[in-house]
Amino acid sequence: MNANAVIAIHGGAGTILRASMSTRAEAEYHAALHAVLSAGQRVLAEGGSALDAVSEAVRLLEDCPLFNAGHGAVYTSAGTHELDAAIMDGRTLEAGAVCSVKRVRNPVLAARKVLECSEHVLFAGEGADAFAAAQGLETVEPDYFHTDARYGQWLLARGQQRAMLDHDGASLSANAARNEDDPAPHEPLDPNRKFGTVGAVALDLQGHVAAATSTGGITNKQVGRVGDTPLIGAGCYADDATCAVSSTGSGEMFIRMVAAYDVAAQMAYRNVSLQDAADDVVMNRLPRIDGRGGLIAVDARGNVALPFNTEGMYRGFARLGEAPETAIYR
Repeated sequence: MNANAVIAIHGGAGTILRASMSTRAEAEYHAALHAVLSAGQRVLAEGGSALDAVSEAVRLLEDCPLFNAGHGAVYTSAGTHELDAAIMDGRTLEAGAVCSVKRVRNPVLAARKVLECSEHVLFAGEGADAFAAAQGLETVEPDYFHTDARYGQWLLARGQQRAMLDHDGASLSANAARNEDDPAPHEPLDPNRKFGTVGAVALDLQGHVAAATSTGGITNKQVGRVGDTPLIGAGCYADDATCAVSSTGSGEMFIRMVAAYDVAAQMAYRNVSLQDAADDVVMNRLPRIDGRGGLIAVDARGNVALPFNTEGMYRGFARLGEAPETAIYR
């Protein structure tokens, strides 16, 4: 049995909105992260697999409207929602992913069904929705994903005729609210400069690792745009021999750098530690092409790395028998 069992999660990275660091908003984010970590921790404590733990953690993050995944996902340029998710089992290197789904309540569960019940790895669009429905997963009407906050971000982005990373959209909303003397609390991270993805990585009592990632994409994105989240090796990767990784950031840059896999590859081929590999990808390699964001990673020894090159990243980790630790800023 592995005494170092641990789970780590993220809820997006981005720019700290220093003018709007509402104590209430911060508390809400910390509470949400703590609750998700506690749930994942229980799965591991009861002997559940790393795959089970990351599935449950990301499902809960998808159901939480504070984050850009599932209920609370951002809007496309057409005023619709297109969601992506991926999951990978470090024990077998099996993976499953879906992209551009519109009716699946929990895309991460659809990704897991792909891993378990299909010879394929990635389903897209209507085919992914149909596969999920055929597997008995809960489907919803598109308006299930709506929140007033995300809708407001979309209207602002549309007015400026640009696509925005989820927390960047929020900062615009916050500025607009302040301009109208609206005292409403705002997100701790600038929604117009936040990369809105959620993810989890875990090491279980049997010594296996797994990773899962889910997102609604970027505000006002072109219909059909797919980022790094559902691409194995870019937004999600897991291998017992090295580590499990979940990314959040400027998706196109993480795709070009195959960022998640690069962490594992550096451990395998350069024989460096998890922390050194993760730091090199996030702090050195990604910035060369203006890649912004971060990642969470765990290895088979229970080491955890949570690097990011933005001002903040919603994140936390929990070891068995210890209280979860959560953080937003540096």
